[in-house]
Amino acid sequence: MKKPLRIAVVGLGTVGGGVLKILETHKEMISVRAGREIQIMAVSASNKTKSRDFDISSYEWVDNAAELGLADNIDLVVELVGGSDGIAKVVAENTLKAGKSFVTANKALIAHHGAYLAGLASDNKVALRYEAAVAGGIPIIKSIGEGLAGNKITKVYGIMNGTTNYMLSQMERTGRSYDEILEETEQLGYLESDPSLDLDGIDAAHKLAILSSVAFGVKTDFENVYVEGIREITTRDIEYAGELGYRIKLLGITTYEKGKLKQRVHPAFVALDEPVAAVMDGFNAIAVQGDGADKCFFQGRGAGEGPTASAVVADLIDIARGHMDEAFFVPASKLVPAQPVSMTDHLSSYYIKLHVAEAAGVIADITAALKNEDVSLDQMHQKGSEEDGSVYVVLVTHEVLESSLHKALKEINNLPVNLNDAFAIRIENL
Repeated sequence: MKKPLRIAVVGLGTVGGGVLKILETHKEMISVRAGREIQIMAVSASNKTKSRDFDISSYEWVDNAAELGLADNIDLVVELVGGSDGIAKVVAENTLKAGKSFVTANKALIAHHGAYLAGLASDNKVALRYEAAVAGGIPIIKSIGEGLAGNKITKVYGIMNGTTNYMLSQMERTGRSYDEILEETEQLGYLESDPSLDLDGIDAAHKLAILSSVAFGVKTDFENVYVEGIREITTRDIEYAGELGYRIKLLGITTYEKGKLKQRVHPAFVALDEPVAAVMDGFNAIAVQGDGADKCFFQGRGAGEGPTASAVVADLIDIARGHMDEAFFVPASKLVPAQPVSMTDHLSSYYIKLHVAEAAGVIADITAALKNEDVSLDQMHQKGSEEDGSVYVVLVTHEVLESSLHKALKEINNLPVNLNDAFAIRIENL
């Protein structure tokens, strides 16, 4: 059997603990599958004395994580700290420059610096692996880069954040408000330490930027991902979606055509008969459209100790087997800068919710504003009267340019009978 693969683990939180547990619990099985033993030589975290439900006494403790990649007795460093910069980036750079392989679950790091780190790995003939950074236990990186390697990928989309999917699912099931479900979600520990990463779609955008590079061979371009979160979604929107034959999901969608890259994360109406509409609670789901395999659909747990740690260990086994493929499955020097596409040119149909005072001529004023910007309607529904005499009006448009829709909504918002700004959600034809 080959010499052991000697590793160090930086970050001993939920995922770090899960990695150590898997490596120790399945030590013999992993050695057989990897063709050699994977040995944990050292660990590092911000607090050595913190109470943990796993034992670290048999490993060397290193206070300065930046030094681990430089150590002679370390072949590979696993980074599970998080963050696009700071110690995570320093550990990555030091490790790769020292000619050591690097494994991470850090989506922000790869989304912001993926092309740069891939270049370091390529120059030093070592591996950069990040399967755990996208969709937890779903092996989506390997599936696209290896299983679908013979396909020209044209589109990747799906649910890439389990927390927001859980929240939308609970709002639909219970009828409770966004604020009530948010409080429950926080108590359950599902939110990131910075909740805006989940709620504002940033976490999903990190993952989408990575998938764009894997699928299309473009440089990671997080800065040009269009992002909207779920903070404005109400139980009323969810109820109306169901009545119209849809379910609201926070989707990440990336397409690449003729050198133009469109990356977007936002809530969307999805038809109830679409597979992604049936994915509830904390699950993730990703669909990949290829010219040979057609549409492939992947579903699984998107986060948590077990699924994420499982993905990290799979990367370790791959490297132990000697697989040193390029990080994005093409040479780093061949990653191309893509031309981002503005959302103003996006073509879609829309759900629009209006809250208006019940007044003569209001419908005529609304339709006139839409007609002025060439926005045609497919459906219009008046949702009865509220206690104050106001009404909600639901519109469904035909396909229209986003720029035209926003102009029409601006006109509607200026109407004296309008009580709240019009709220629009894109209807996705997947």
